[in-house]
Amino acid sequence: MSGPVVVIGAGLAGLAAAIHLAAAGRDVTVVEAADGPGGCCGTASAGPYRFDTGPSVLTMPGVIEETLGAAGEDLASWLPLAELDPYYRLAFPDGSHLDVLPGAGRMAAEVTRLSGAREAERYLRFRRQLELLLEAEWTPFVARDFHRLRDLAQVRAAVKLARLGALRRMTGLAEHYLTDWRLIRAHTFQALYVGLDPARAPGIYSIVSTMDTVGGVHIPARGGMHAVPLALADVAAKAGAQLRYGIPAEKVLAGASGVTGVWLADGELLRASSVIVAADLPAAHRGLLPAGAADWRLLRPHFAPSCLVAHFGLDHQLPGQAHHTLHLGPDWTGTFDALTRRGAVQPGPDPSLLITAPSHDPDAAPAGHATLSVLEPTANLLGGHDWAVTTPRLRDRLLARLGRLGYGDLDQAPAELIMDPPRWAARGHGAGTPFGLDHRLSQTAWLRPRRSARRVPGLHFAGAGTAPGIGVPMVLISGRLAARAVLDTAR
Repeated sequence: MSGPVVVIGAGLAGLAAAIHLAAAGRDVTVVEAADGPGGCCGTASAGPYRFDTGPSVLTMPGVIEETLGAAGEDLASWLPLAELDPYYRLAFPDGSHLDVLPGAGRMAAEVTRLSGAREAERYLRFRRQLELLLEAEWTPFVARDFHRLRDLAQVRAAVKLARLGALRRMTGLAEHYLTDWRLIRAHTFQALYVGLDPARAPGIYSIVSTMDTVGGVHIPARGGMHAVPLALADVAAKAGAQLRYGIPAEKVLAGASGVTGVWLADGELLRASSVIVAADLPAAHRGLLPAGAADWRLLRPHFAPSCLVAHFGLDHQLPGQAHHTLHLGPDWTGTFDALTRRGAVQPGPDPSLLITAPSHDPDAAPAGHATLSVLEPTANLLGGHDWAVTTPRLRDRLLARLGRLGYGDLDQAPAELIMDPPRWAARGHGAGTPFGLDHRLSQTAWLRPRRSARRVPGLHFAGAGTAPGIGVPMVLISGRLAARAVLDTAR
């Protein structure tokens, strides 16, 4: 099937798929309900202040480079990046802090300052183990397509992963090497990115902390994280893809031989031999897709916790503030228990806060001003909370805590924008969480929703809802794999 391809969704996954397909000479149309590209990697304004409303962390820039390279384009020309230094600043409840720095030598010196020379030696061994785990997992299990259980029966790769600790829990793997609780938490808090408690998350997800703490954290030199989809959209258009914004897809049509087209909300029919759905998968299965696309993996989906994000426009700058500061709460176990073990239905009692101060983005605020974004993990919409009451309560608690942490009286900030679970839901995120489906074992690898509909030839999926999962590199890879599925079918 080498006819036209329709991609639904101009987020990172959809744009990556469009680039790979257009570069291969296919007729590609991308339809997006919003007025511009971005999807989860969005942007918003409040007065003269601009905020990123999606990811604030960019890891594995080589994946973006590979995506643009598929169209013969250079990353530095389309999306100049700056490496953060430090990658993160972690502030612990005992008053100490750890800067996660580029380079093994600098990082070992920082660990020595915090925890002593012997812990630094243990850290370097752990760092090497994380690098080996990422290397062993990446090619066979992350960057590769698979459909059946036997596809994972690569004995050498599976045995190697087990020997490296992939079958341990994240916390147990870190504790095998490290003794300082602060370092252990610094290398396990990332489990929340995949909706899990590090004490229960499989060690395979330690690759998330590897990407954060070893692989490096970057940001676009200008324009914030929203510059990423803007660059991808421009490259897709240059490669020949047609991008149409402000046009929701109404229904994917299919006949006995597979996909036939897509009805748009304005009544137009786009004929297609292949369709890639790069949108929220649980939502897509509630009306967008033909009946034959049903996937048993989505019969009882488990969603990740959500978050409350408070964006502030400040009338002053923040000298000495790191781009990313993570304030870890003292009730580590209780917070994860509330968010994950009890079905992601309770706001944490004293959650960790991720604070982003994008000092590298000169366009985010007027001269002499700054922006500050604070992310607090919280319940998703399945908890049954009255968010008209819960959001103001969480906001007031958050402002009080930020005041105690030294950020001043943000209640008087010139601009404020609050993103809570109902607002995430209004943007199309199932259960009101931008983190989508969690990554428990029953929603991992071949148990995650399929990338292709077995009973509807020509229908494929991309994005965080399918493998390999959430995160900028992962959704870009999912777009490439969906494009590859289309191209392979046409051979």
